[in-house]
Amino acid sequence: MNERIRIKEVDPAAYKPMLALESYVASVKDVSPLHKEMIRIRASQINGCAYCVNMHTADARKLGETEQRIYLMSVWRESPQFSEEERIILAMTEEITLIHKEGLTDNTYARAVDVFGPARTAAIIMMIITINAWNRIGVSTRMKPE
Repeated sequence: MNERIRIKEVDPAAYKPMLALESYVASVKDVSPLHKEMIRIRASQINGCAYCVNMHTADARKLGETEQRIYLMSVWRESPQFSEEERIILAMTEEITLIHKEGLTDNTYARAVDVFGPARTAAIIMMIITINAWNRIGVSTRMKPE
């Protein structure tokens, strides 16, 4: 499997909006850095983006995430290692990433707003949208893990 074009080299202007989204994600202080990485890892697992899974699992480990929790993230529903907040974040990530199924369900949305409030819920949704966009770049251009 050969690597394809690098969009940031072929069309740097196309990356500007992506970098603006990433800048927004970095600016959100209401969501912990580890929760941001959980969103990135889970969406990347679902989307099959090896480049992003590799990068964000390494970033999560640097933040103190354990190997066990990283391994169990794909089966979080059956794993007692995740808090209620993390379960809501992971459910949101799956439902938004797999939007062709039901999208963000009313139940998950209501739980998120109840626990996180409207502004933090909006930020989490934007984080999920952002990593999904990055995954689509990584998968369609066949970016390889470093």
